[in-house]
This record gives sequence, structure tokens and C-alpha cells, in this order.
Amino acid sequence: MKIRILVFALCFFTVINKVAAQKKWINSYTTALGGKFYPGALSFKQYIPNKNAVEVNGYFWRGGRVTVLYEINKPIAGIGGLSWYVGPGVHMSFYNSYNNEGKTLMGIDGVAGLDLKLKNFPFDFSLDWQPSINFGENDKNDIFNAFWGGLGIRYFIR
Repeated sequence: MKIRILVFALCFFTVINKVAAQKKWINSYTTALGGKFYPGALSFKQYIPNKNAVEVNGYFWRGGRVTVLYEINKPIAGIGGLSWYVGPGVHMSFYNSYNNEGKTLMGIDGVAGLDLKLKNFPFDFSLDWQPSINFGENDKNDIFNAFWGGLGIRYFIR
């Protein structure tokens, strides 16, 4: 199993290296699409003219959750391609798990994280923390959740 993973990783990075060499990627992008891992989401990030970004994440686990975040981005001096970001957001969740049958929650989010864009590589990497406060059909255990966020990997669309 470890050999298969190693072979897959080598093939993957070889193909990406060839694609990146052909497209002459630069250190910035405006739109990226990929995934966010924990708890598992589709992630879309769009930079807007003032260098800040809007990120939309769709989570699908025991129901669904859509989160929209506004991210204020600032580069970290001396480390090319690395920036930090913070910002507010909102979410809406529809749960159908055994303990949240038919529950709908809406709420507010915050986000704080790091974003890395490597020169000549068509992927963006992020690591963030996204605490949230829920409103709606809550019990006292559903109001604050500090466990959202995670590792994001997105491919530059443009």
C-alpha cells in the first residue's frame, strides 16, 4: 500500500510540474478551486480587486453546510508567497445525522489562517481555524463550535 501511495505521489507531482512549466505560473492568481480537509469540503476562493478574497466552502457530512468567508490578506515580509488572513463569515447548515435529525442552523464565523502560493506551481495551500456561532434550532451544545477549519489545497483556475 505504501508503494502505491509513493508511486501515485511521484506521478502526480511529475504531471503537475509539466503543466506548471508549460503555463509559466506566477505567484498570484484570482480564482482557485479545490478541497479543504477537516471535516472535508469543496473550496472556491476568489480574490477581489483590493487583494482580499471571498471563500465559499461546501461541506457534505451528515447533511450539508455552506460557509461564505471574507478574508483580509496581508503578505508576511521576507517570505515570498506566504500571507496571513483573517475575516468574518456566515454559514447555513442542514443536518440529518442520528442526533441532529432535520436540524437547520445558521450562524456567524470567523477565520484566521496562513496561505502559501509557490512560484511556478499551480496550487494554493492554506491552513486555518474557523470558529463559529450557531443560531436557530440549538441546544446548548450546538451554539459555539471551535473545530472548523483545516488544510486547504486549491488549483488555480485563473
